[in-house]
Amino acid sequence: MGAGIADPVSAVVNGEWVAVYGMGYVGRVLAAAFLRRGLRVIGVDVDEGKLNDIRLGRVRFLEAGVEEAIAEGLRSGNLKLMSDAVEASRQSRVKVVTVPILFNLSDKVIRLDAFVDALTSIAGGLGSGDLVVIESSVPPGTTEHVAKPVLEAVSGLKAEDEFLLAYSPERIYVGRALRDLEENYPKVVAGVGPKSLDAVARLYSLISRKGVVRLSSTTAAEFEKLAEGVYRDVVIALSNELALAAQALGINYYEVREAANTQPHCHLLLPGPGVGGPCIPSYPYFLMGEARKAGASMELTRVARLINESMPSVVAGLAHKLVVRHGLRPRDVRVTILGDAFRGDIDDPRLSPTHDVISNLLSKGFRSITVHDPLVAKDDYLSELGVDLTNDLRRALEGSSLVIVCVRHTAYVGLKVSSVVEASGREPLIVDAVNVLRDDIGYGAKGRLLTLGVGGLEKRP
Repeated sequence: MGAGIADPVSAVVNGEWVAVYGMGYVGRVLAAAFLRRGLRVIGVDVDEGKLNDIRLGRVRFLEAGVEEAIAEGLRSGNLKLMSDAVEASRQSRVKVVTVPILFNLSDKVIRLDAFVDALTSIAGGLGSGDLVVIESSVPPGTTEHVAKPVLEAVSGLKAEDEFLLAYSPERIYVGRALRDLEENYPKVVAGVGPKSLDAVARLYSLISRKGVVRLSSTTAAEFEKLAEGVYRDVVIALSNELALAAQALGINYYEVREAANTQPHCHLLLPGPGVGGPCIPSYPYFLMGEARKAGASMELTRVARLINESMPSVVAGLAHKLVVRHGLRPRDVRVTILGDAFRGDIDDPRLSPTHDVISNLLSKGFRSITVHDPLVAKDDYLSELGVDLTNDLRRALEGSSLVIVCVRHTAYVGLKVSSVVEASGREPLIVDAVNVLRDDIGYGAKGRLLTLGVGGLEKRP
């Protein structure tokens, strides 16, 4: 940068603003971390309704620290919320992009529209010496070949010479995100040049107690983030495959898993009805698409994704076979599904495997379906299908003749089968896809309970 241009990290430490673009889960956590460090933050989102919910305290937080930091920031004036993204860029010296990349699982199309819109707005207010950091999970090469050209073309400034551009992937787990960001993991950082790299490293060193890991390029950092997700997807697929094999062979996968994981190089995971959420289902496709363009094949990644995408159909198939075996017709069965979130102990139903389980059940002729979740208050997908969602477990179970457990919520762990039977008022068939129920009445031996990954007690469908 030219002489006399103030360092953007020093500027925000001394009271100038950091703008966080996208006030979804990741953006709110990042804003909270900056606020807790004493920085002044502009929360930017095009959805004025979302910003108003944050102002009024109507946004639910499942972890300590975030809600308090946001509330205190609003009270003290260290946090302001804006929908005018260009003006937010003008007022800030550091701009961090957490806008998600939209990915349609049905047609496998990546949509960069919202991401590019955010960059265009940032460029409209970009000043000499400002720092732009991308945190969104993106296909490799996006910072260099999408973000940089947009920012340069709209602003008329040159990256690395007149403004700084960096990539630092979010590495957080919903439910403990603030702790992950501040304490658990180092921050991976990269820049389009050495000055950008130095600035982003110093920025995140302010909030990450584990420090930073510097990578050689933004493309390497983008790849690293996706590799983490692909690793998890592959291991989950292996665990699902082994669980189904164990069930077919009359073996308890969970017993095998516990023994196998005493070996320090074995890390088998828990099986389930699929992999959901906005992250892991899309990351393999981000990576496979760019690898294919470069002439590389990723067959293991592709097959693992197909296995995990098949699990909702597997679970619905097990339920259908159990119903038919007991002489019931799907259209006459009242179904209760326990769990709507994409994983346990969160309130987020985005791309939940439960959605695909329901879709498969409907295709098999089931008509009466109720979903219970202790945390999810609203789900547009279920509303569109006309499927009832309730937080009242007894109401959900009443009159049910088929119960499918899809999410490993703490509220379900150790739930007695006898309690499920009592609440339903009949003897429902049960499919436990996450192995959380306690069979205190020998329901499995009676052939009325089927647990994914457990064979040998119940008759196989």
